[in-house]
Amino acid sequence: MTTAVYARVSTHDQNVENQLIELRAYAGRRGWSVVEYADRGISGAKDSRPALDALMRDAKLRKFDALLVWRLDRLGRSLRHLIVTLEELHHLGIAFVSLGEGIDTSTPAGRLQLHILGAMAEFERARIAERVRLGLSRAKAQGKRLGRPRRRVSDRELEATASLSLRQAATVLGVSKSFVAEWRLSRNPSGKPQESASQSA
Repeated sequence: MTTAVYARVSTHDQNVENQLIELRAYAGRRGWSVVEYADRGISGAKDSRPALDALMRDAKLRKFDALLVWRLDRLGRSLRHLIVTLEELHHLGIAFVSLGEGIDTSTPAGRLQLHILGAMAEFERARIAERVRLGLSRAKAQGKRLGRPRRRVSDRELEATASLSLRQAATVLGVSKSFVAEWRLSRNPSGKPQESASQSA
């Protein structure tokens, strides 16, 4: 059986070798051959990392049968990213082992731990969504205007875009096409500029 070992350190003055030594030793005890991936000087908060991206590409090509990491936070610090990655590995039929947490999805106990992590991630997503809903409801009840702030667009700016199409003028001014169209329709026959208008950008 072939296992991918993944190691990561956040700064260039740290060394991944300590992680790799333990990972190689564990793989050796289980009789697994090893292919190594290491990200150096890259934060675990980043979902995209050179070695991890290469690892996931190789996983889809079934170049290994298991993924072995030193600790979960080496793979990622975001619970959401961890769950997405582990679920993708599961669907590909690739086992996952984390030495620090004792997770081994090739065993029933390890699969149970993974389900618990998934439940925690779902719970956190629900909490965030609920906080957002409550915040919006509270702001609305207090009479606060929701959405993007209004910005001032002067008649001079609008006049300067008179030769442009509605789409071009809206892009240049950072407003909607309907706003530009309404202003142009509101101009008097002499073409004299109207008072400044405000627009939700």
